[in-house]
Amino acid sequence: MTEKNIHSLSPDFSIPPGTQVVLKQDLSFGDQKRKAGNVGVVLRSPPTNEEPYIVRFADESEMPVRFEVLAMRRREIENLLAEPAPEELKQFVIYKCQVGSHAFGLANEDSDTDWRGIYLPPADRHWSLIELPGQLESNDGEIDEVYWEFEKFIRLALKANPNILELLWTPRVELTTPIADRLLESRRIFLSRHIYKTYSGYVLSQFRRMKQSFEKKSTYKTKHAMHLIRLLYSGISALQNGEIMIDVSNHRDQLLSIKAGDFSFAEVRELALKLDKEFQTAFEETDLPEQPDFAAADQLLIEARRSQV
Repeated sequence: MTEKNIHSLSPDFSIPPGTQVVLKQDLSFGDQKRKAGNVGVVLRSPPTNEEPYIVRFADESEMPVRFEVLAMRRREIENLLAEPAPEELKQFVIYKCQVGSHAFGLANEDSDTDWRGIYLPPADRHWSLIELPGQLESNDGEIDEVYWEFEKFIRLALKANPNILELLWTPRVELTTPIADRLLESRRIFLSRHIYKTYSGYVLSQFRRMKQSFEKKSTYKTKHAMHLIRLLYSGISALQNGEIMIDVSNHRDQLLSIKAGDFSFAEVRELALKLDKEFQTAFEETDLPEQPDFAAADQLLIEARRSQV
């Protein structure tokens, strides 16, 4: 995890013992008085951040200190140069589209709305000391939004990240700009035999988690099983046709049946193995290049950066 600001991390985050810390305000404890800026070492970390840390100073005195009063010494400047609020950066979104069950043709009345896309900050923001987040995220319980910074999006697309490639093929586009249009027109530069490697990695990881869950609890997450099968269908299509399959309506009944739990774990495994064989055959026979077009992707990024100067 990149540690930018300890107070913006998970509420379960704990400063480890042995970490040098700085007091952010003046403190008193008994006869002790400590000025803001005093440096100490965390001696003991509490079970939760609701309780104080025990900090030892150079004179070997100790003091209980609340989490919100501490800054990690090595990260103090980075914390002061905190990243901008995601809401502020949303004004730089250049591409917004819908993915998830609605785009896949698997939606029902309970399906959430998932918006995904790309943001491209102006040059002064990109050149600033204030590090930009790789992605902006928000979720109000009904609408889930994620927007990747342009360069991070390009890098993930070159790696054939399934979630990223789907954004380039979804027909449900809400917002686009000339730069985004250039990206969409060039989307096939990201297609390569890496699709097999990356998709297979996702499938293996997902199936391993399902298997572990089934062995421990005699159950597995049926929604994950559905998406595992959907991903195999998509990977086969990509290698055979050079297109990323978004709408899986042709497999809707089967996929929703898996999600509903109508398939046993053994049946899901059998189907996954069958599709994996087809996936391997498609990999052996595909016309896709060995590597994506790195030069074209680099040129796209340079053009996008120049457009923001």
